[in-house]
Amino acid sequence: MSKVLVIISSGFEEIETVSIIDILRRAKVDVTVATINDILTQGANQITIKADEKLENISDLNGFDMVVLPGGGENCQNLASSQLVKDTLQKMKASDKYVAAICASPYALHEAKVLNNTYTCYPSFEKKIDSAVYTDNQDVVIDEKVITSRGPATAMQFALELVKALEGEERFKNIKNGLLVSHF
Repeated sequence: MSKVLVIISSGFEEIETVSIIDILRRAKVDVTVATINDILTQGANQITIKADEKLENISDLNGFDMVVLPGGGENCQNLASSQLVKDTLQKMKASDKYVAAICASPYALHEAKVLNNTYTCYPSFEKKIDSAVYTDNQDVVIDEKVITSRGPATAMQFALELVKALEGEERFKNIKNGLLVSHF
């Protein structure tokens, strides 16, 4: 069974966060939600999620296959400025694990220097990163083990691609079909 670390902070984008957690858990992926704030963390639209753990209390990343950062403007800034998040992203990439982010949070990947050659993100955030490698015509960009996506409307597709990367094509198709997704 794959294991994923989803990192949030105040101002996280709820649609993205819940879609990622839900779809991964439907695929029987073990998901740990970690926060850099309080265990009860409030999102951008005042929805509160109870994290499983504070990121500072997770000392061993070896058991995780992937780290995922949901978006949200405030969340992205919090994650991008956190040295603990940067260290976590760098350790995961150095261990040849998956690193993924959606919406504004590819900016946090940029700040941690873990982006590869191409990425996508919420339109306008590419100006903070590097527009030379920005892909604006794909909802999800997979560049080796770095996976990025555009925003709330692409959250389900992004989460399904995470399932495919971790669990394979058959599990991806089973979850996708069960959700009645037909267009990606």
